[in-house]
Amino acid sequence: MASATLSATDRSALRALSDDLRRVFGNRLLSVSAYGLTDDPDDELHSIALVDRLTFDDLAACLPFARDWDDKGLAVPLLLERDEFVRTLDVFPLEYGEIIANHVPIYGDDPFDGLQVADTDRRRACELQAKSHLIHLREGFLEARGDPRAVTALVAASAEGYRRLLTNLLALVRPTAPSGSELAPEAERHLGVPAALTHDVLTARKASSIADPTALMARYVTAVESLWEFVDAWKLR
Repeated sequence: MASATLSATDRSALRALSDDLRRVFGNRLLSVSAYGLTDDPDDELHSIALVDRLTFDDLAACLPFARDWDDKGLAVPLLLERDEFVRTLDVFPLEYGEIIANHVPIYGDDPFDGLQVADTDRRRACELQAKSHLIHLREGFLEARGDPRAVTALVAASAEGYRRLLTNLLALVRPTAPSGSELAPEAERHLGVPAALTHDVLTARKASSIADPTALMARYVTAVESLWEFVDAWKLR
């Protein structure tokens, strides 16, 4: 279940969305759940609706409700056939694993009861995520051409992806997810990434400048290289 909570207003909006979907799908609507919850009131509310069968005509029938969903701060729901969700757990193990681990049922029975992502699929996705992040940093540094402002912007823009990478790797090696304040020390303890480096990267999101961005970038790239090597070797454990 999600750590963030739903306000009465948010829950009411999600129930209204569920009612809209019931008008379209009738008994084919199996469940609606909120996911990706944050403590930021400005963030859109995300939901996933699992149905027995989904056609293009169903999508067209949902169109009249889309504007009202947007007015209520709701993202367009992720619409999937339940069998489709189960069969693609290996394709989207990180995304679907996060939904399974952190969701709030709104309508119907808990659709994810008994479902879990295989560790082999999670490891493979984490390796792809780590290598992609590393390539992005290397290419971005060259494209910055040594401009301190561009390097600072690169670190800041990549910080959220780095946070997700650490969170997913920690979920691979330990059963419970760390809170925000625990992420840096837990990453150092379990993944070998210096806590100071993680702190510097994550705080760069809100910093207007970095004293020596190139030096930070060097530490950052080295850390992500070590993370890729860590998850690549994980398959040997």
